[in-house]
Amino acid sequence: MGNALVGAGSIRLSSLRRKAWRRAHMTEWLGFVTGAICVWLTVRTNVWTFPVGIANNGFFLVVFATAGLYADAGLQVVFLALAAHGWWQWLRRGADGERLVVRRGGPAAIGVALAAVVPATALLTWLLTAVHDTAPFWDALTTALSLAAQWLLNAKRIETWYLWIAADLIYIPLYAAKGLYPTAAVYVLFLGLCLYGLRAWQRELGLPAPKSVAA
Repeated sequence: MGNALVGAGSIRLSSLRRKAWRRAHMTEWLGFVTGAICVWLTVRTNVWTFPVGIANNGFFLVVFATAGLYADAGLQVVFLALAAHGWWQWLRRGADGERLVVRRGGPAAIGVALAAVVPATALLTWLLTAVHDTAPFWDALTTALSLAAQWLLNAKRIETWYLWIAADLIYIPLYAAKGLYPTAAVYVLFLGLCLYGLRAWQRELGLPAPKSVAA
């Protein structure tokens, strides 16, 4: 009788764990889909990239919180706020009555962005170390790069793509090491989309494509 009750309890617990596992992975795949759509809409300079991005932040907030990555989860709230700001930026009209267009920020924009990345990385490394993050420096660096990239994206500066590409090149092995393989796969796709997005925005600005080096 006792063994039967224990067995039944174990079955119910196992069933609950399987359901929780399925929900977690479904949320991660929803993050995959919304993330891909978000980047594609950014490539197309479509303002719907922001509401889709907000949904993506929500899904990954759940994924990271479920995985115990509370710092990553908390940072999704920051990205969500930045996405809301970018949505407003892209919709509003300036004093000339025109909306934002894709522009080059030039060395100044990159300089300001990188100048912000260095102290942000140092501060975040300290904070993430304090909460026992598994990879404090790399999490801090990718977060700082992503925040700077989002800032440039909100202003429709083409340099946003360089920072997203740099972040993705770190995110891929980082998430794989954390066992978040679907998320790592997302970033492989993101990397390809970012490279395509850079070229698309270069075409929009009438910039020449990078020339391949002959062997």
